[in-house]
Parts: sequence; structure tokens; C-alpha cells
Amino acid sequence: MINAPSLPDPSLLQQLVEMKMPFGKYKGTLICDLPTFYLEYFARKGFPAGKMGMLLSTMHEIRQNGLDNLLRPLRKRN
Repeated sequence: MINAPSLPDPSLLQQLVEMKMPFGKYKGTLICDLPTFYLEYFARKGFPAGKMGMLLSTMHEIRQNGLDNLLRPLRKRN
């Protein structure tokens, strides 16, 4: 039996367009609006623990794979 690729959790994607960076140079910036080089920095140095690290890691993967369009419909709702 072949498993279909799992779809991203819609609530996780929604959080990327609603949550703001709580610390650092980009404090107050929506996670989905963080510059790619900032996400790459965390990828090299290590993502923070917990939910924020998971969101930053997810956003990094979305950018690396050119999937920013996944967030476009969610951004329009806000």
C-alpha cells in the first residue's frame, strides 16, 4: 500500500500568517514575512525549542521548496 503525501496542518499554516516573531531583530514581524536569510540562519544555528522553533522550521521548509503560494489564500483572510 502506497501512502499519499501528508498535507500540511491547516492550523499550522494559519499560525504562520498570524503569529509574530517574539524576539530578535525582527520582533513583531509575521513569521511568514521573515526574510529568507533569517530563516537560514536558524537552520544553520538551530531553531529555538518549542512551538516557535517548529513554526520557524516549517516556514524555512516552505521557502526552501518554493511553496509560499500555500500561504497566499490564508493571508487574504487576515
